[in-house]
Amino acid sequence: PVDNPVDDNGAFFASTPLVGGLSVWKANDVVIQALDEHKRLVRRENYRHSYPHCWRHKSPIIFRATRQWFIGMEEGGKRNLREVAKAAVDATAFYPSWGRARLEAMIGNRPDWCVSRQRNWGTPMGLFVHKETWELHPRTDELTELVAKRVEKEGIEGWFSLDASELLGAEATDYKKVPDTLDVWFDSGTTHTSVLERREDLKNPADLYLEGSDQHRGWFQSSLLTSCAMNDRAPYGALLTHGFVVDGQGRKMSKSVGNVIAPQKVMDTLGADILRLWVAATDYSGELSISDEILKRVVEAYRRIRNTLRFLLANTSDFDAAQHAVPMGELLEIDRFALAQAQMMATAVQADYDRYEFHLVVQRLQQYCSEELGGFYLDVLKDRLYTTAAGSPARRSAQTALALIRDTLLKLMAPILSFTAEEAWRILRPQAPTVFAELWRDMLPPVVDGDHLVPKWQRILAVRAAVQRELEAVRQAGTIGSSLQAEVAIIATPDDYAALAALGDDLRFVTITSAATVAAGATPSISVTPSKYTKCERCWHWRADVGADPGHPALCGRCVANLVGAGEPRRFA
Repeated sequence: PVDNPVDDNGAFFASTPLVGGLSVWKANDVVIQALDEHKRLVRRENYRHSYPHCWRHKSPIIFRATRQWFIGMEEGGKRNLREVAKAAVDATAFYPSWGRARLEAMIGNRPDWCVSRQRNWGTPMGLFVHKETWELHPRTDELTELVAKRVEKEGIEGWFSLDASELLGAEATDYKKVPDTLDVWFDSGTTHTSVLERREDLKNPADLYLEGSDQHRGWFQSSLLTSCAMNDRAPYGALLTHGFVVDGQGRKMSKSVGNVIAPQKVMDTLGADILRLWVAATDYSGELSISDEILKRVVEAYRRIRNTLRFLLANTSDFDAAQHAVPMGELLEIDRFALAQAQMMATAVQADYDRYEFHLVVQRLQQYCSEELGGFYLDVLKDRLYTTAAGSPARRSAQTALALIRDTLLKLMAPILSFTAEEAWRILRPQAPTVFAELWRDMLPPVVDGDHLVPKWQRILAVRAAVQRELEAVRQAGTIGSSLQAEVAIIATPDDYAALAALGDDLRFVTITSAATVAAGATPSISVTPSKYTKCERCWHWRADVGADPGHPALCGRCVANLVGAGEPRRFA
């Protein structure tokens, strides 16, 4: 038995010798005086030391042994709460995966759960016990229900203002209210019952619980234990653990240090999507760093995505899919390849979303906009979009691919860049529902011959990159201005030659030069020479047939054909 001579008010019981009725603080002097009077005091000295204080009242804490209420972890034999919880952890998915080991350790090593707290605020336990034996009242279930109905009607104060005699009558002379309150983790840990079970619009168990990395010993664990005790399962299908926000130097944010960045200020100055993009772009499994410099980089990333989106919107503004869409089998080869790339990107992004790896989503979207689109496809496409006839099959083929890519990009970015995606969707479809009513499933139709096109065009892209490096070196030397002033001759290995030669005259559009030839050879090489011809004022290509039509002395033959003739033939690019 543990002797506890201190009452609920911090004073010794009256029956305690020498100090009965005194607070523990006043009793200190009495004890020292008695020791001194009996010549038993060796030394007395005041010294400053660390001592626990109440965080709310800033006063010293009195430690005393008291009766507590526990949830037993190993009551019930083999199928006890600990074993049920372990099985529930095994059935839970974790993001990141290391969260499993942390929760397993908490469940496997924890003692019985003490759920009572000695304080005057919080959720009451709502129990009545015998004043001497502390045994529960024999009608505890009935009384608990009566207390619950009163609290439901009057709030927590309904319990604190309740006199025991109101429910117990004459028995109140032998029984008293338990003054303890519940562990706060028990409060939040039972939201699966108080919230999920009561609301028909919410799923129970929840798909996901997410919180900071300190909650394996807090909310994650209390939710698991209470649900396992009540329902033999976890209240969630998965747990996501995130870190905490720090400044650019990794320091905790503090007003006294002056390193706090207020979310509202970021939204007021940069917009909510910048804040959302910063969150998504940061690997939340560790600490999330934020500073003005970091936000500047986020703004640049946002502009790259937004500018790509603006290009797609602008170049499909006169395109109506119902009237102008080109069947998949009739699209130009480069358009089908671009759609195959978009399909691969979309599949990868959806997998990232499924794993809650939002920073990978942002990386893929950024790379796709800057590399696959901005660095290649859209760069090559500009000539066809701007120089061919507005309603020509070549231009409609490009717009068909761009419209599909545009809608796919909007759907994929909507969970992160929500306001930007919604704004663009409203521009495209003023009468349609929100973009958030759209589905990811089957965003892009199957690409005709896609499995063959991807490896073929990857070869073409590798050679194109080498051509661009050579063009840049010649431009830096001052021999040419833009790449369209150049003519390029390529010697390619047999495999590369087959892919390049298949493009025919369209190869020059892929290299963005005024002329391009390819020949097979054992040793690859690239030679760049400035064109000796005249620049077309409309398409900026340097061609031998500029001025051949007296009616259009400043234009090349294909521009004349696109303006007043049947249009130029385009098969691949």
